[in-house]
Order: sequence, then C-alpha cells, then structure tokens
Amino acid sequence: MIGGMKIMAEKIINIAADFSRTPGGRYRTDGPASGEEFREAVLIPALQENQSIVIILDGTRGYPSSFLEEAFGGLVRRLNLSPAEFAQKIKIKSSSAFNIYVQDIQAYVNQTAHA
Repeated sequence: MIGGMKIMAEKIINIAADFSRTPGGRYRTDGPASGEEFREAVLIPALQENQSIVIILDGTRGYPSSFLEEAFGGLVRRLNLSPAEFAQKIKIKSSSAFNIYVQDIQAYVNQTAHA
C-alpha cells in the first residue's frame, strides 16, 4: 500500500471493451472517445494505481493517428517519460491486423521523447 492506495502489479485495458469501439479524434472538443479523454480518464488513472498496464488494441474499428498521438505521445509529454520508461510501464498488444498501430504508437513515443 502506498499513501493509502493499494498498488496492483498489472492492469489490462481493452480499448474496445473498456473505452470505445470507435476511438475519435485528438481532443475532447473533437467529439466523443478522443485520445485526450482516453489518456486523462483511463491511462493516467491506471498508471497511478498499477505498476504497469497492458493495452489491447484489438476490437475497435481502427484508430485515427490523432487519437494515438494524443493518447500515447501526450502521455509521454504529460508524465515526461523516456521511451524506456514507457516500455517498462506500458505494453501494447494486438493481433497482426492491428500491428501497424503498435508501430505508430512506438513512433509517437519516440518522436515525443526526443522533441
């Protein structure tokens, strides 16, 4: 227990089941299920309560690049994470059909961390 909070080892987040089957744009002002909303309402709270999280990408209708950049690149900016720290805290899982999104996320993390 840390500061009255029980810290769990790992949390699994399935974006389609736990957030939205149709991820939206970058900001909340762009409409529902934005990358900003996912980061602020799902990712950051999960990281505060768990040592690591596993994100499952499968099951959605796809991902706009703006959603992925804001959710994951924005997380790196907001928490000032290095790519190594990101990889230690967050594991991205997907079927082969969604592997391109895993590559995109890694590119956004690397670009943001080196900016």
